[in-house]
This record gives sequence, C-alpha cells and structure tokens, in this order.
Amino acid sequence: MSYLVLARKYRPKTFAEMVGQEHVVRALGNALTQQRLHHAYLFTGTRGVGKTTVSRILAKSLNCQGPDGQGGITATPCGVCEACRDIDSGRFVDYVELDAASNRGVDEVQALLEQAVYKPVQGRFKVFMIDEVHMLTGHAFNAMLKTLEEPPEYLKFVLATTDPQKVPVTVLSRCLQFNLRPMAPETVQEHLVQVLRAEGVPASEPALRLLARAARGSMRDALSLTDQAIAFGDGALEESAVRQMLGSADLGHVLRLIEALARGDGRGVVEIADTLRTHALNAAATLEEMCSVLQRMAVIQAVPEAAAAGDSDAAAIARLASLMPADETQLLYGLCLHGRAELGLAPDEYSALTMVLLRLLAFQAPRTGAVAGAAEKKTLNDVAAVAAPPVREQPAAASTRAPESIRGTAPPGRVLPVVESRAERLPPRPAAAPPADAQPAGEVVGVPVHVAPESPRDAAVAVSHVVPTEDGDFWQATVADLVAREAVTALVRELALQSQLVARDEGHWMLRVERESLNQPGSRERLRQALHGAGHAVNISVEVGPVTDSPARRTAAAQALRQRAAEEVICNDPFVQAMMRDFGARIVPGSIKPVSH
Repeated sequence: MSYLVLARKYRPKTFAEMVGQEHVVRALGNALTQQRLHHAYLFTGTRGVGKTTVSRILAKSLNCQGPDGQGGITATPCGVCEACRDIDSGRFVDYVELDAASNRGVDEVQALLEQAVYKPVQGRFKVFMIDEVHMLTGHAFNAMLKTLEEPPEYLKFVLATTDPQKVPVTVLSRCLQFNLRPMAPETVQEHLVQVLRAEGVPASEPALRLLARAARGSMRDALSLTDQAIAFGDGALEESAVRQMLGSADLGHVLRLIEALARGDGRGVVEIADTLRTHALNAAATLEEMCSVLQRMAVIQAVPEAAAAGDSDAAAIARLASLMPADETQLLYGLCLHGRAELGLAPDEYSALTMVLLRLLAFQAPRTGAVAGAAEKKTLNDVAAVAAPPVREQPAAASTRAPESIRGTAPPGRVLPVVESRAERLPPRPAAAPPADAQPAGEVVGVPVHVAPESPRDAAVAVSHVVPTEDGDFWQATVADLVAREAVTALVRELALQSQLVARDEGHWMLRVERESLNQPGSRERLRQALHGAGHAVNISVEVGPVTDSPARRTAAAQALRQRAAEEVICNDPFVQAMMRDFGARIVPGSIKPVSH
C-alpha cells in the first residue's frame, strides 16, 4: 500500500474543514446559499494557503447532486455523490485544471477555450481552473479576455496566483477577487495537533511550535515539514530532534545571547556565536529566533500584564525584558531583522552573524556608571563646543621642555610635537610670547597651542557639507540646553543630535534624519516630552532624508577645523621646521590633538 503524504491526505474537502481562511469561506458560502454566483473568481495568496483547495470545493458545491441524486447548488457538498467523488479524485470531465506555469502560451489557452462551446457532460457547470495564471503570456491573456468577460451561463472561471501584481488589470476587473492570507503560527499548530492525533503520532508542544513557525503561514509547508520530522524522529516529534532537523538554535542559546547583549558582555556574545558555529546551527534561524524573542520582550515592556500569559518561556523572556531598555529592544529587533539579509553577502554566514551581534553592542548606550558619565560628558562637550561662543585665554608664560629624545630647550610660549630626531642637543632660542588675543587651539602631549580665535559659524562653514541655517542655529542651542540639563539620553539624545530642524510652525516642528533607525515612535515621544519640559510646547514630526545642518554635523565641522588649525600651527612653526630640516626630525602621526573648549 502506497503512502499518501499528509498534505494530500488531509486536504480539506469541505468549506467547514478549511482553517485560517474564514473570510473567504464566509463570502463563498453566503453566495452559494443565495445563489448569487459570479462567472469568474480570482484567488490570490502565497503557496500552501488553500487556493487550489477552495477551487475544488467550489466546483463540488456547484455540481453536487446530493446523496440521493436530487441535490442542487449548495455550500456544503455531500462528498458521496458521483460528482463530488470524481472531483476529489481528479477525474471529473467538467472540471479542468490548467497549470499556467508549464502551459503559458496562446495555443494552450485557445485549446482550453475551445471546450467552452460545449455544454457540461456530467455536471451543471463547467469549471476551468487556471493555476499560476500570472505566468500566461500577454497574447494568452488577450485570447481569453472576451470569453472571461461574457462566458456561457454554464461556464465558471477560477484563477489562482501567488503574484496578482503581474495579472493585467483587464483580467482583474473581470473577476471577483479573494485574498487568502498566510496562516498564523497558532492556527497552524492547532491543525497539526488534530492531524497528529488522527495519525497517532506523539508530539511535544515545543516541537509543534517550531514546525508551525518554520512553515511561515503555509499549511502545506507545515504538513510537509511534519512528514519529514516524523521520519527524522522515528515516529515521534520531540523539540530537540525538530531543532536539529531545522537547524534552529536552542532557545537557551538565544536567551543567553540576548542577556549578554543586555549586559554589554562582548566576550559572552562571541563565545555563544562560536558555540552556534560548533553545532552547525543555522545563522538565519538564530536571528529569526532572536527577532521572535525581542518581539515578545517589546510586548511585555509595552504591556507588562502580558508577561503573565504565555508558554513556559514567558518567565525567562519577561526577565530579559526587565534587563533591557525598551528603546534598545526596538533597536536590536531592527538590526536582527535587517541582519538576515546580510548573511548571504558574507563569505561565511557565521562571521556575518558575529558582526551583526557585535553591531548590536556598538549601538548600545554604555552600561557602567563611569563609562556612561564619560560618554555623556563627551557629548555635552562636543555640543557646547559648537553652541557656545569661544572663550579667550591668555597663554601661560612658563617655558616648556622638549621631549627627552631631543634633550633641548624650547622657547617660552612655543609648543613641541612628539618628535623623533638624530640630534644630540638643540640650541636655545629667544623667548617669544603668543599674541594677546590668542586662544587655545590644540595640544601636543598635553601642551597647549595658540592660534587666532575662530567663531563657531566660521567653523561650520569651513566644512563644505555643513550648510548653516537660522533654524539650525535655534535647534543647535535648543539641543545643547537639553543635553546640558540631561533631559535627553541614549537614543533620544542621538535623535536630537543627528536631526535637522527643517520647518517651524506654530505648535509643530519638522525634523529630518538620515537613518530610519533613529526614527522610532518611542524616541520621538520622549524628545517631544523633553522639549515640553524645556518650554517648547510643540508637537514634532520626523522624516527621513538628506541632512545638511545638524548639531552633530556642526560638532564634527568645528572639530575638523580645530584639528587642521592645530596641525598648521605646528607644521608652520619655525622651530619645528628647523628641526625637521636640520636634524631629519618628523612629526609622529596622530600626536597633534586640539584642545577641547
């Protein structure tokens, strides 16, 4: 006796047996009951959601004769009459299925339409079912348009496609269209429970949950995977065996990964990634599992009472939700989601997985108090350096000794870079004081350098990609105030620093950012609240586009100008030039550092 696969053995034979497509079942059932029948139906949806099944059930409903042979059109075909049995077995003369993927030319369509002139042989209606109709050629579509618009009263068309966008609008306008939706994992899991109970196959709930999620909304895929899992597990479905078959990472690995990310433990992240490589677990499945856990964490963070419901993993996921801020959960979810597309671009998917995980760490806010304070102070200084006017300082009159490698003396007020020289000693030079209006511009190994003062606006203009605006001046001062008062932190601070104020209306400000990852609802709301607290009672909107004037760009422009100014002062200094010319000295790259204001 030949084995019949589960996907065919348990194909629904009535509308009542269909799952996950109640909206289609209800519409067709009411139309059949009231006999308000259209002449052409178009069923769309991804693979394995029931398009062909609905077509066959509809053909049975139109041609069912009832157990006694006296039945009529019905929404509940009997399944025992000759017409129902023949349609189920694929030998009903008046039901024709055409696979447009392999019969896509005009000749095949014309051969089908030639049968339309003949009345039904066995049933009430002829039903022409064209599967993957979007594969037909343009000439084939044109050949069927007239018949599709005005078919004989005994002819019904049923078209099915996974890509309705490729179907001409002239065909769409002639059909009654139904979209069969991908099925929820919970719906698939419930159906698998019934199928396996009927088959007498023991199965654990975690194993069925894995299969339901791996099916991605397709019931046929779920049943095919179940067939494979039964064979792999020797007649039983256990979580470990199903995970091994699918190449899915154990949930424990995923939970430890997210916990290491939440704690900023880079070593732990890399070690767990190496463990996944050792066990040959699928990198894409790992990121998918992480997305699932992060989504549940986000739900718990938004609706805390949701932590009480759920499966046995709910407690562990709720604990992780308490370890990670809500905005970082959203960020990690987005990076994991988009990181899956990068796996195929890397020469090794595990190295790509490691890079995605390390990117999660790179975008996190610092965890420890000392590091967090230093990062906050650095951002504050950077913003203040652009927002505040320059402060003039008088240079120190004390002389500074050259590095020990030169063993010479430098004139008072001069600055010595880190220099490598073959000279034994340099002669002293007369003292020369810096200009009275000079201000600190840079330092080399902690010693200040003095140049003429420069305004923040000039610093911004000096870099070509910064285009200062009046709104930019206002937004820069506003953000500097928010940062100074610690009203914004983490992602909200980055949103403020990286955005450009492009429009100010009464009660509404429009911001623009370059990266979609910064445009998160939670960050926008927290920035709005911070602005309210600063006396700006406005609503804000954020769009994604090119940014030419933001606090971060002004900070970078000012820093670049100070760096260049410090380097020019050192390189143009006669004393330094003399050392380089006479003794072969050179300036060590990276040793010149501008002074922070």
